[in-house]
Amino acid sequence: MLPEIKPANPNFSSGPCSKRPGYDITKLSLDTLGRSHRSSIGKAALKKAIDDTKRLLEIPEDYLVGIVPGSDTGAFEMAMWTMLGQRDVDVFAWESFGKGWLTDVVKQLQLDNINTYEADYGQLPDLAKANFANDVIFTWNGTTSGVKVPNGDWIADDREGLTFCDATSAVFAMDIPWNKLDVTTFSWQKVLGGEGAHGVIVLSPAAVARLESYTPSWPIPKVFRLTKGGKLIDGIFKGATINTPSMLCVADYQDALDWIESIGGLSAAIQKSQQNLAILSNFVEANDWINFLAESADINSNTSVCFKVDLTDDQVKTMVKLLADQGVAYDIGAYRDAPAGLRIWAGATVEAQDLEALMPWLTWAFEEAKKS
Repeated sequence: MLPEIKPANPNFSSGPCSKRPGYDITKLSLDTLGRSHRSSIGKAALKKAIDDTKRLLEIPEDYLVGIVPGSDTGAFEMAMWTMLGQRDVDVFAWESFGKGWLTDVVKQLQLDNINTYEADYGQLPDLAKANFANDVIFTWNGTTSGVKVPNGDWIADDREGLTFCDATSAVFAMDIPWNKLDVTTFSWQKVLGGEGAHGVIVLSPAAVARLESYTPSWPIPKVFRLTKGGKLIDGIFKGATINTPSMLCVADYQDALDWIESIGGLSAAIQKSQQNLAILSNFVEANDWINFLAESADINSNTSVCFKVDLTDDQVKTMVKLLADQGVAYDIGAYRDAPAGLRIWAGATVEAQDLEALMPWLTWAFEEAKKS
């Protein structure tokens, strides 16, 4: 029997993620469209987005926040290409994007002294092996594995190197200890459900000092350059972007930031995501055919929640297709490089009642796929 109730919003993709509840594109503030991003109104809109990001995320006053090209990927590549090479590097990788950063360090930048700490999907490397005399690279939340770091306690306060953190599916959904991070990147398209193509980079004073005291041996593309004449281009962190941004995307991002504030700010967004995870956890506990890919609760993501299912790879694909065909869940297959399974976004833009409505459909689709 088909379940009677369908999710009102079937968008459970892990990126781009669901728009906020009540989203209406006609309600965006669009007075910047058709205007130069360098006009007073354009720069003011960009600066407001930067200032609101910093305030809502409770980022320390002496940290800098900038909007950069290329989504989270562009922001993280920018950081690696401009700041790595001065020290040895420790890279922690346990899913697709973390392993992508490792590939860049090894094959593109071709750094000499690299220490690699890897783990299979569902696991976390031994973070205690980090040497903070080195630069340390890691993802806060493995978007393709559903495995996050449990906290920042493993990161030294008196570190000599810099910490580089890809936090794109964690920011606005998890408690980020900014004092432990020197370079942090994320994109609007994840937790806030914004549009793609733009990234955000957050720099500590130590990261700024590195930029102004160290010049890599390799050429730096224009869209990656954060300094000029040995000094930080501080305009980037005041709304003067490196290249032309989409002001429509900026307006869309501002709408998402305003929504975060309207629901009670960062703590409310984190709580909403954790409550969504609880719905999924209760379902897993009640059904023996589905389990989290993460091997323990303390490292289980509360945004990109990944599951193992007692089906063959082809049957999992059938299950995913059945749910999409019924219009109850779109884009919930595991990432292409990850083990076959499901991945359901549980960030704050997803409503609890939609997840609750989805659960009986998972059971229906599993039973149907098992017959194939």
